Amino acid sequence: MIGEDILAFHHRVTVVDAHCDTVLSLADTGRRLGPRSDQGQVDLDRLAEGGVDVQFFAVCTQPRIRPEGSLLLAVRLLERLLAEIDSHATRVGVARSAADLEALAVAGRLAAVLALEGGEPLQGDLAVLNAFHRLGVRAITLTWNLRNDLADGVMERSGSGLTGFGLEVVEEMKRLGMLVDVSHLCVRAFWDVLEREPPVIASHSAASALCPHPRNLTDDQLRGLAAQGGVVGVTFMPALIDSDPARADLDRVADHILHIAAVAGPEHVGLGSDFDGMGRGPRGLEDATCFPALTARLFERGLNHREVEGILGGNFLRALQQIREG
Repeated sequence: MIGEDILAFHHRVTVVDAHCDTVLSLADTGRRLGPRSDQGQVDLDRLAEGGVDVQFFAVCTQPRIRPEGSLLLAVRLLERLLAEIDSHATRVGVARSAADLEALAVAGRLAAVLALEGGEPLQGDLAVLNAFHRLGVRAITLTWNLRNDLADGVMERSGSGLTGFGLEVVEEMKRLGMLVDVSHLCVRAFWDVLEREPPVIASHSAASALCPHPRNLTDDQLRGLAAQGGVVGVTFMPALIDSDPARADLDRVADHILHIAAVAGPEHVGLGSDFDGMGRGPRGLEDATCFPALTARLFERGLNHREVEGILGGNFLRALQQIREG
């Protein structure tokens, strides 16, 4: 059982989840965003029970479709998400700026941060990037695992970093006040991004030192991201938490959080569940209702109130202060 004092703390502070794939889950199953469902891992009812105040919703088109069809698919997915948000407008709204985050918090509504996962929908055109920004997108994971016209993903072995267009995208995102997400990027492209000093996050990654998966970040990368003021959202994806996914559980997620806090500093680690992007969550973190259990475990593992408040959401709120309307 979670103590009442821990539950009260959890629901008093701001909780930010920097990545979920719920948009695809809605499209695949036909379920709604609002009511509690027996499908998937995220809906408004479960987010409320889990105390989540800010949720990044990723619009992902890889690996479902060839790049030339990705723009249409991204627009369709984004429209589905926006329609769901509009139909539950008393409970959730889109955060396009730091001022929106504050206003939604005051109103007691979930703040939805719109993100693209993979730059394929940009179609090599900065005008498309600007259009997505006008629609409310405030973060872009530049690649999925494969190569696109921005950069190589983590599963490529060419040794290439950002392309010319990728460099242009990073600079334009910096100008617009968008978060550049380095999760899924190959190592060289990761460092190329940091050299440009944009607002930077890794929305859903974990520590390579504990689980040497290509998607995870080395200690050098963690220190580099921290030096740029970035934040790592620790994923709950079992395959990224433990080399044997069957062993992945709440404590193993806590291990990654504590490692990243030790290497990069506790002010540079947050949460990026990747709910609805996995078949089954780790034991103890099966869906969005389980966030309070992680809060309790972080206290049990020796973190103090200030550190836990930052990890739950304060650190990502700091990064989100950089997003703006235009």
